[in-house]
Amino acid sequence: MHPNTVSTGCHWDGSPRTTRPRRPLRVTAASPSRLLRAGQSGRCRRCGNRIDFYQRADQRPIALHPAELATTHVPDSCRWHLSCGVAIPHGDGSAWCRIPHAVLCPDRTPTAQTGPHIEAVRRQLAVRTRRLIDAGAFTPAPPTACEPPADSDRPARSVVQLLLGRYLADAPLADIRCVAQTRHRHRCPQPVLAPNTPQGMWTLLPASPQRGQLALPAGIMAVYNLSRLPYAEQMRWRTQRCPVHAATPGAADLALAGWQVFDPLLHTEHIHTRLPHTTPRHHGKA
Repeated sequence: MHPNTVSTGCHWDGSPRTTRPRRPLRVTAASPSRLLRAGQSGRCRRCGNRIDFYQRADQRPIALHPAELATTHVPDSCRWHLSCGVAIPHGDGSAWCRIPHAVLCPDRTPTAQTGPHIEAVRRQLAVRTRRLIDAGAFTPAPPTACEPPADSDRPARSVVQLLLGRYLADAPLADIRCVAQTRHRHRCPQPVLAPNTPQGMWTLLPASPQRGQLALPAGIMAVYNLSRLPYAEQMRWRTQRCPVHAATPGAADLALAGWQVFDPLLHTEHIHTRLPHTTPRHHGKA
């Protein structure tokens, strides 16, 4: 007798063993977004519930509730559907639709009449939030005070001029991080502001609106200007990639790029009228 059973191609009941081959995650070349599906899920910072991130047609991210809801229970203004991985703000004619998480978040005050079915989902998410807090799996973020940054020479969110437009970053200039996936399937830790690459320059430019935005009184603001750099370098910044991953088009993204189209009316608190006097970390003179 053998001490161990000889491995065969069948289970103990005689049914065949089926082994599915492991396939690496890849992004199709025709996809409008290079973001992997694994990088689109997250947790709401205010309630701890799961959310799915998608890009809109204007490349701005939006957080959607992960489950579909019946279209008859969702107001027209809250209906979204997905087309080729892009979130579109209206129904697609089907009986189901997606809904923004902001409408369901129990930590937010609803701004419109939603109906009993939406309120029932909100209560379910509120109960789940309480369970996460009681289990120690989630700690609500403390309310942030609207105070100016302590270091006025280092804006909390930098305004960058590139590709004939102005964009607001989600972090200081030196902290803008590459969004690409490494070989170990982690997010790249390298910054976009890399040494040995063409550098931009902090300059004072008129706070003039872009096309489609309302005009403001005359004024100036500090902008990190990249408009004189080659087109490929400006695209590297726009796609938020380090030089290594910018040269690797096959690498997918594990996070959305943190750019927002700068609007002087909506982003007034990020307008600085003085140039930064500090030099970005690990970089030469801009």
